[in-house]
Amino acid sequence: MTLEELVACDNAAQKMQTVTAAVEELLVAAQRQDRLTVGVYESAKLMNVDPDSVVLCLLAIDEEEEDDIALQIHFTLIQSFCCDNDINIVRVSGMQRLAQLLGEPADTQGTTEARDLHCLLVTNPHTDTWKSHGLVEVASYCEESRGNNQWVPYISLQER
Repeated sequence: MTLEELVACDNAAQKMQTVTAAVEELLVAAQRQDRLTVGVYESAKLMNVDPDSVVLCLLAIDEEEEDDIALQIHFTLIQSFCCDNDINIVRVSGMQRLAQLLGEPADTQGTTEARDLHCLLVTNPHTDTWKSHGLVEVASYCEESRGNNQWVPYISLQER
């Protein structure tokens, strides 16, 4: 491996850490400001009613759920809709970290049903010009990924 390749690998790892931190920051801020739609069906309803308010779509799945055909069909339809409406998309793994970020209860046995965290939409209503550093960072990463022919970039949220 050449020095240039080593530097490129190090830069890519650093970029991934920056984007992961930006996604985490963005999710927390969006939820705090009521700009987060959670759930596949809730997201589909919002995109049908007001697609222009959606600025980012996160599709979350862990490896053990990759064989869920129904979920994959939903993801394909959502991705298609997002591409048609110029909405940035990011695939995310690390469902436990995602639940932790959103303040989901760790144990829902017998009490309540856990929320569907497989699809998250970050919205920015037309009447508002919400500027988030995390949103800018993630949008930049999505644009850069598309320039590299990776239409749906992937990040992994690490448990802490």
